[in-house]
Amino acid sequence: MRRLELPQDLLTTPEAVREAGALLAPQLQPGDVLALCGDLGAGKTTLVRGLAEALGVPAEDVASPTFALVHFYHGREIDLVHADLYRIESEAEADAAGLREMLDDEHVIALVEWPESAPGLLPPHTIWLRVDVLPAGRRLVRIAAAP
Repeated sequence: MRRLELPQDLLTTPEAVREAGALLAPQLQPGDVLALCGDLGAGKTTLVRGLAEALGVPAEDVASPTFALVHFYHGREIDLVHADLYRIESEAEADAAGLREMLDDEHVIALVEWPESAPGLLPPHTIWLRVDVLPAGRRLVRIAAAP
């Protein structure tokens, strides 16, 4: 697995979580899949918003794809696939929705929230991150092990 540079400080505001996403953006390349784990409201979409904005996607265009399942964003040089598996009940359901092909696209960066819902769907080179909420609302972004 590639080593990513992550913020060393605890993130105390949504802006800091967005900045963490912006820090990740230049470290990713086409074909990368980033699995984002964390509780509801932890800041996964906020992290994606910062990452997407750093790649040329207007921040206001980035929304949680919980109900749409997938959003596509066109960046300056690379496109993003932003998926949310929260409502997916099985890998078969995710496959039927065409998610495997989207995640295997070597021309985009794929960002997947709630990947625990269908971990077998993700390719072996997936980078797993976890956003944890700590006391006083602070966040910690760290590399996580695949489930």
